[in-house]
Formats: sequence, structure tokens, C-alpha cells
Amino acid sequence: MFAAFYDFLACDLQWWPILKHNDLRFMKRFFPAAFIFCLASCLSVVASAQAKVPRRTVLPASLKEVSGMVRTPAGDLWMLNDSRNPPELYRFDPEAGKVLEVRRLPVLNRDWEDLTTDDRGNLYIGDVGNNRNARKDLRIYIYNPQTETLDSILLSYPDQKAFAPADRKDWNYNCEAMVFFNDSLHLFSKNSFKGNFYTKHYVVPARPGEYVAELRDSICLKNRVVTGAAISSDNKTFSLTGYIIGKRLGIFPYTKASVFYFTDFQGSDFLHGKMEQRRLPKFLIARQYESITQWKDDCWLVANEGRKPQSQAVWRVKGKKNQPLSSGLTLKMK
Repeated sequence: MFAAFYDFLACDLQWWPILKHNDLRFMKRFFPAAFIFCLASCLSVVASAQAKVPRRTVLPASLKEVSGMVRTPAGDLWMLNDSRNPPELYRFDPEAGKVLEVRRLPVLNRDWEDLTTDDRGNLYIGDVGNNRNARKDLRIYIYNPQTETLDSILLSYPDQKAFAPADRKDWNYNCEAMVFFNDSLHLFSKNSFKGNFYTKHYVVPARPGEYVAELRDSICLKNRVVTGAAISSDNKTFSLTGYIIGKRLGIFPYTKASVFYFTDFQGSDFLHGKMEQRRLPKFLIARQYESITQWKDDCWLVANEGRKPQSQAVWRVKGKKNQPLSSGLTLKMK
């Protein structure tokens, strides 16, 4: 590599013959060091650019129950809170750590749980939280921040016959995770902690109307219930967040949280891609992570709700590694 560097100088720099005769040995010592210095400087600049978003940014009290966020094609990061909060959208700058704008919508927030976007900048607000598995008014709002147009999608699940099922082990009609892909919205159920840890993949058209969702797929994520979903801007990486709450020896509480990255999937068969699981940051006990979005390239953001003694915050996490991990069990739905 250095020999080619010398050849370049000998051919293209007019002053090279002078140096060549006077101090060639000096140049051979100088240029490798200069090359390494320049390379290190470039890497430092790249690292500095990637570190613009802090590893952890504490959110204001107005976002204490953050449950959904998404970065739009225009580069805006929008966030929302779940039930018992006003029907508001927050435009947040994770680099400066401040709220830029608040939009209040003329609708109810029964249980907003996730937020996704399409290539036209429409926001899809998933009012699909269903902790008691008894709701019959599940809805997804379609809102455009530029035009301020607002519409909605009503949906139901094809396999739910009881509201709620008699056995809590069958409570798998809650939903806190949703992404837009092509012309459809893809929803992923949050199972009961007493269930079998399967998340179900449902699909509805991304246009106003009333629909019975299509049950397309499912996957078992051992000891995790799904709380958030996102897809990369190039549609090549799909992600889910999940956590578990329990007690050791029936006394000592514990939680664990993870993000699952899926790649090499065909079309919208996200759950049949190569999967990698990564643990999310914790302090004594894991935080209640409920949302994820890609920020840029392999930089992703996850957010946790505020639960004492932990504050609500946005975290910068890395994307998928090169080596896949296949720890999930998939069951194709026909």
C-alpha cells in the first residue's frame, strides 16, 4: 500500500525529484506516519458525527409514558404517550434533547401504543392498546403533519371470539408494535406474561376504512412480550423490542429487555429472516422499553417509560451485527 503511495507522489508531484535525491529515506519514514495520522483523523471525524445523538437523553415529564416514536422521511422524530394522556404528538430533537413542537389532535387517546410513517410523511397512530383484551373499538389514526389532514382505520382480529378470553393465558389481543411496509400496516401482538410468548403478525391496508385484519404469521420470543416495532429506511432491517417482568423465588422482582433485529427476509415475511437478539441497557432492573426507530444507518433509538427510580429516556443503540442468531421459533399462518 505504501509503495503505491510513493509511486503516486513520484508521478504526480513536481517536487518529488528534489526530495527523492535529498532525503528519500526521510520521506519513506514520514509518509507512513502521515498516512496513519490522516486515517486516524478521518475515523475520529466519523465517530464524532455518529455520536451527535447522546447515548442517553432524559425526556421531559410530558413524555413520561412514551410508548411510540418514529423518524419521518423528512428527518423529524415524533413521539407519543399511551393511555391516560392527552392526544398529543411531540416533535423531539434527540441531539439537542428538547421538544420542538406539540400537536394536539381532536380525537381520543384510549390507548395509543405505537407510531409509524410512510414515504409521504403520513403518521399512523396505533390506538390499539388492549390490556384487558376486551376492546371492540381498535383504531389507527392517519395524520399528515404538513396538511394536518386526519382520518382513521377501524380494525378487528379474525381469531378473537371472546372479549376477553376466559383464560388469561389466551390474552394475546393487546398490541404495542406496528410498522408501515409497502401499502399495508403490520401489527404485532403483545402476549400476556402468563402466555406462551408468541407474538402474532396481523396486516391491514394502510387506507381509511373498516377491516378484519389478516393473521399472517407468528413467532415465539422466549421470555419476552413485544412492545415496539420499526423498519429501516431501506426496508432491509426489521426490529422488535420486548421485555419480561417476573419474580425470583416468588419474592425478588426482575426484568429483562431486548431488541430483536431481523434481516434477509422476503417481502413482508419479517419473522422468517435471520434474527439477532441484543440486550438493552439496564440499571439494577431493566427499563420498560416500549418504542424503537432507526435514526441513521446502524444508529437506532429506543425509549423507555418513566418508572421510579428510573427516568423516561431515549437511548442510542447499535443496529444488527454481522453474525445472526436464530433463537426464535416461527409458525407460518395460512
